[in-house]
Amino acid sequence: MQVSIETTSGLERRLTVGVPAERVDVEVDNRLKKAAGNVRLPGFRPGKIPMKVMRQRFGAGVRQEVLGEVMSQSFQEAIMQENLRPAGQPSIEPKNIDPGKDLEYVATFEVFPEVEVSELKDFKVEKPVAEVTDADVDTIIETFCKQQGSWEVVERAAQDGDRVNIDYQGTKEGEAFDGGSAEGSDLELGSGRMIPGFEDGIAGMSAGEEKTLSLSFPEDYHAEELKGAAVEFKVKLNTVSEMVPAAVDDELFAKYGVEEGGEEAFRKEVAQNMERELKNAVESKVKQQVMDRLYDSHEGLEVPRALIEQEISAMRGQMFQQFGGAGSPDLDLDSLLPAEMFKDQAERRVKLGLIMAELVSRNEIKADADKVRAAVEEMASTYQDPQEVIDYYYANRQELAAVESKVMEDQVVDNLLQNADIIEVQCSYQDAIGREGAEG
Repeated sequence: MQVSIETTSGLERRLTVGVPAERVDVEVDNRLKKAAGNVRLPGFRPGKIPMKVMRQRFGAGVRQEVLGEVMSQSFQEAIMQENLRPAGQPSIEPKNIDPGKDLEYVATFEVFPEVEVSELKDFKVEKPVAEVTDADVDTIIETFCKQQGSWEVVERAAQDGDRVNIDYQGTKEGEAFDGGSAEGSDLELGSGRMIPGFEDGIAGMSAGEEKTLSLSFPEDYHAEELKGAAVEFKVKLNTVSEMVPAAVDDELFAKYGVEEGGEEAFRKEVAQNMERELKNAVESKVKQQVMDRLYDSHEGLEVPRALIEQEISAMRGQMFQQFGGAGSPDLDLDSLLPAEMFKDQAERRVKLGLIMAELVSRNEIKADADKVRAAVEEMASTYQDPQEVIDYYYANRQELAAVESKVMEDQVVDNLLQNADIIEVQCSYQDAIGREGAEG
């Protein structure tokens, strides 16, 4: 087998492979001979069909099948011979597939880059430091009560936090526009669902009252014809409803999985969940800063397009599923969720993945079994039967491998943090949960 390799650009390689004709011909003959024992043709006894006839009837089809397999096998042999690591599938272009002549084809593909890891030194990381207070627990329980509460009609003027039922007609220069009118529409004031000024204009109105709102659409509004447009909305308020929170009682506790122990057990359960959320949020913010620094310090690392495209496809599919999408031949995901939406994040993920893989390999990091077990147990603790979840992970190699991968990533981050200047920032629970990390 003859192999020549050419670097066409960056990570792209062009591999020309020549395979002796004998390799293809021998395999074709072997398959035809094997098939001759099973083929039934009029005028021939079983197993007695001449090879000449077999070649005439089936030779072309068998040869095509063998050519595909030989190109696939020889490509694998060639990249091993040349010590290449393809990123993604090759594009194969046959050059000579004529019978009796050596097979020749060209395979074009990208290779994984050589990752030269830049050492991180003396970088700053802000670590939020907070605790879960009784007041924080009270706030969360109030949220639960609202989630399980009910809306009741009231006879008073609408205010922030109320749910109003309205009819409205929108016009632009006196003409109605698409999506600008509705009847019997429910709207929670303060939700920010409508354009600026709409909800504020309804506050203070009472049932039966009508009002015309003169507003403007934002300059960045998604509909081109309405960007920055001056419009009027004629609004009629039908009803005003206020939220009546659910009582803090056994019925509420049961809805959140606490069957015994009353309010004391419920508060303890809520606090434990908040502590877990706080821990994960702090770790996530610290890790994000390390990853940002790692990414920025490898700006020149070239990433294979094939890997970016694979990541875009995965991210697109994940987003589609998150929004309740299901497989349909009528849906054009390229138009619905264009690749450009995901390109920057996909490139970042791939680049960081390559860097992390190099760090894992260079430092010979293996997933710590105790840390893997702790991670699984932490995830399982949020379920009604934790042991069942633990058993599930340890019985499913693919699921466990995902946990091991995360643990190894965390171990890499821990190693990098040894060279960081960690600045503890005292803050509230809510700030720690929502506060964006920053690094210098």
